[in-house]
Amino acid sequence: MQASSAVINELDIGRGLGFDVTSHDYNRISDEELVKLILVERDVLALNEIVMRYEDKIYRLALRITRNPSYAEEVLQEVLLTLLEKLDSFRRESKFSTWLFRIATNTALLYIRNEKKYTNHQSLEDYKPYDENGSLVGVTLGDWSNIPEDLLIEKEGMEILENAVNELPEKYKIVFHLRDVEGLSNEEVGNILGLSLPAVKSRVLRARLFLRHKLSDYFYELKEEAA
Repeated sequence: MQASSAVINELDIGRGLGFDVTSHDYNRISDEELVKLILVERDVLALNEIVMRYEDKIYRLALRITRNPSYAEEVLQEVLLTLLEKLDSFRRESKFSTWLFRIATNTALLYIRNEKKYTNHQSLEDYKPYDENGSLVGVTLGDWSNIPEDLLIEKEGMEILENAVNELPEKYKIVFHLRDVEGLSNEEVGNILGLSLPAVKSRVLRARLFLRHKLSDYFYELKEEAA
């Protein structure tokens, strides 16, 4: 990805950052301390560390929302430019990662809405093929626990999973990605998206149930073949 180097170069030239800095072990410094180095010491190496930590995560999130590598690259560049321009607005009222993911999510959503791309108005609110225990109503699911891991992660299985995730309505897809792909906590996801904790938990549950339903036939067949 070329976006990171382009943004760092612009920041270095346009904002007066440079390499005449005190030696730091950057990969051991917290995000918040890196931000302080950027703002106070104009430390471009601290900026480089921030970009290295987050550019792949931002790209993955943008790709999940836009579903197009070129669009995701554009979103990534826009987010990094926003980071350049708005970093001094970070107030430490939340984690830096929360602040940055919020910017990334809003940027990607604004992009696809402006371009009228991939609008999905499906709702999972009435998607209730499960009882209160999370079991499919009227359907017997096989136990997948003894399926070899290499079968679960083979190319075909990953493609089916990816397609199923892309079928999720936007608001569920974003929550699922942040929670189950990036590994953020429910609280962090809520802060990023401005949702209550119960709302996050509800969306995560519905997304997982939707995916379970979509994948149940495929993995059941794998178990039968592996038996």
